[in-house]
Amino acid sequence: MENARLFFEQLNRDYLNVHKSKEDLFWTTYMATSDDHAGFAQAEMAYKSFISDPDRLLATRQHLAAVEQAPASAARDALLHGLQGWVALFESNIVDNDQARELMQQLVEAESTLFSRRKALVLKHINEQGMEEEATLSSLATNMSLNPVEARRQSSFAAFRGLEEWVLANGFLDIVKLRNRFAQALGYRDYFDYKVRKNEQMSSETLFNILDDFVARTETANARALVELKAAKGETALAPWNLRFHMSGDVVRQMDPYLPFGRGLLRWVESFRRLGIRYRGATLQLDLLDRKGKYQNGFCHGPIPTYYNEQGQWVAGQINFTAEAKPDQVGSGWRALTTLFHEGGHAAHFANVAQNSPCFSQEFAPTSMAYAETQSMFCDSLLDDADWLKRYARNAAGEAMPDALIHARIECNQPFRAFSERSIAVVSYFESALYQLDDASLTAETVLALARSTEQRILGVEGPRPLLAIPHLLNQESAAAYHGYLLANMAVYQTRAYFLNRYGYLTDNPAIGPLLTQHYWVPGNSINHNATLLSLTGEGFSARYLADDCNMTVAEAWTQAQATMAAAAERQYPQDYPDNLDAHIRIVHGAEVLADSSESEAAMCQQFERWVGEHYAAPVH
Repeated sequence: MENARLFFEQLNRDYLNVHKSKEDLFWTTYMATSDDHAGFAQAEMAYKSFISDPDRLLATRQHLAAVEQAPASAARDALLHGLQGWVALFESNIVDNDQARELMQQLVEAESTLFSRRKALVLKHINEQGMEEEATLSSLATNMSLNPVEARRQSSFAAFRGLEEWVLANGFLDIVKLRNRFAQALGYRDYFDYKVRKNEQMSSETLFNILDDFVARTETANARALVELKAAKGETALAPWNLRFHMSGDVVRQMDPYLPFGRGLLRWVESFRRLGIRYRGATLQLDLLDRKGKYQNGFCHGPIPTYYNEQGQWVAGQINFTAEAKPDQVGSGWRALTTLFHEGGHAAHFANVAQNSPCFSQEFAPTSMAYAETQSMFCDSLLDDADWLKRYARNAAGEAMPDALIHARIECNQPFRAFSERSIAVVSYFESALYQLDDASLTAETVLALARSTEQRILGVEGPRPLLAIPHLLNQESAAAYHGYLLANMAVYQTRAYFLNRYGYLTDNPAIGPLLTQHYWVPGNSINHNATLLSLTGEGFSARYLADDCNMTVAEAWTQAQATMAAAAERQYPQDYPDNLDAHIRIVHGAEVLADSSESEAAMCQQFERWVGEHYAAPVH
């Protein structure tokens, strides 16, 4: 057993080295503080080679077999647990033939080339001031939601469509072909089937049984919302550049003074602290502002995964997460807050995995995307709650958001709850069909036609976010995995229902963090997603809670919100919340450090708010 122990400890150390090298370069290239794309591609290939090495899998299995024969003891059982974790990781990522390994090398290089080209691409639109400006994906989406001038919204949509055409003309179709060849070399039908089986441990057929059921359950609500929108706003309201505006634009603009960007960091810190969420001494690095060349989508990655090492010492996490906000744009405060809660939820999860190997606390397979996204999406779901808005959304004079505005938000958003969730499902329906195309059919014209027809079939209209403009499709880690968000949201509403039934409230409930830590976070990927739900809620995976929420009428949702706010007004909240998040936090803007928590989290939030005020004008409402 001694040889197995030494092997296991060395495996942990070697993994940490190769993982951190890859993640450090991932951060600098994606944050545009480095142009070392070749170095990142090399580091990523080294990481891929490590986790897909058949020799390591063979050796791990041999040591596992030897440990299984040893007499039972705490040390033997812990070693068995750790080696089983490594077998699961290697089996989830193994590339067991030379052809597949060569194709993986080609894939990494092709994606690195596409990413490098994409960074140099400049998108432009017409902003609220009527000026043409360079735009990120986030600012395009915000402009489409909030700009009162249709032609300006249409300019943002045109930029999205232009990005689709650019993607198809700059190597994406070749990447699709490579991905399929890679999956087929490993014995899978296509790349989509490969990813679903590897990431979620289910077949494509099982996945679409779930998605089809959800789509069927929400068909009536989705169709009703579109009919009512057309009747209220006219035929042009269903144009893809108008949809988001008519769904939310006026209300988001009215909400903006109550959710200023500069105070978003403080609201995240206070809300998470009052939920009892702790980061176990992790170092968090947050890059929150829009910047030319920076990756245009929020993400959370952890260069140092958490675990207890061979001496029983806690190895705290090092975790990076990002947003791409423009503080002078209306709606930026809401978008940044959503990203802080979402990515901060990911960070809380990965900071609290407490097993005896880093293989349990990293975000890639065998960690289920749906499991990982459940943690982040549960946290950002709180922002939609009326009692959270009443408690935290305050204007410069300290006044709470009025009930009338909360009602207007429900009146605006609730009819389109089904549409929003189906906007996640449509990506999976499209990608599944995309990877079923043969090479001869993979032309720009065919793929664009497939995208539009899939949007019409699932959404009932052309989508306001063109499918091929979604960055997840371009990266092999997130490609063919978008369904994870919908599966996660199903688990989120199941989790919310459990806490509401048990405690009656969510906002600032200090029992939530410890229970999420115990049942969802500590095990990491040592158990599957369904087992975490069973552990907390006593019930296996169920989609009905989310479907029921999507199908509520405005009147039902408002009655629920009124009851929530009334109960919160009477509630005696705890007075002994944790003093801090137990984290070392740095707020950066590229290479510049804007604020940190070395003095206190309160001082950090003040530093950040002051910096934002000095560098950005307040949005014009």
